[in-house]
Amino acid sequence: VVPSIIALAVMSAAFTGLAIGTGFERKYAVLKRLGATALPRSVLICGKTLAVLMLEIVQVALICALGFALAWHPRGDPALVVVLITLGTLAFGGLGLLLAGTLRAEVTLAAANLLWLVLLFAGGIAIPLSKYPSAANEILQYLPSAALSHGLHRVMQDGAGIPVHDLITLLVWTA
Repeated sequence: VVPSIIALAVMSAAFTGLAIGTGFERKYAVLKRLGATALPRSVLICGKTLAVLMLEIVQVALICALGFALAWHPRGDPALVVVLITLGTLAFGGLGLLLAGTLRAEVTLAAANLLWLVLLFAGGIAIPLSKYPSAANEILQYLPSAALSHGLHRVMQDGAGIPVHDLITLLVWTA
């Protein structure tokens, strides 16, 4: 359960939180006002991403602490977990910013929540991909939530090595 909850926390903070927050910042001209300052656009985007990463560090620490309290024993390389979480954050953050930059704030709110639900249930977080028919599984494994969840399960639960397929999938979504 712990790898799934971590994937859910990353998706919630990086996608939904960033999309909705940025969408309303755009609506209320906060971004326009920041654009009039000497702050470069890249610094603003990096700052938002770093804020999400800091939130995720706290979330992952709390989730892992609760998991340890409930006798969870992770396996695998913690560095791979960090890489997966970072790539997941970049992929979901990019999708969230894309959504916030193209739709009105109210539509972003609705679309981000709807996509969050789709990614939660179709992406292997709430329902394992093995429960879907094999034809659907072949398609759903390429969702960013599926790649993040599957990669975290492989590393933290199974103690597997580098989840190449999941890393490549997250890299493509990040790009």
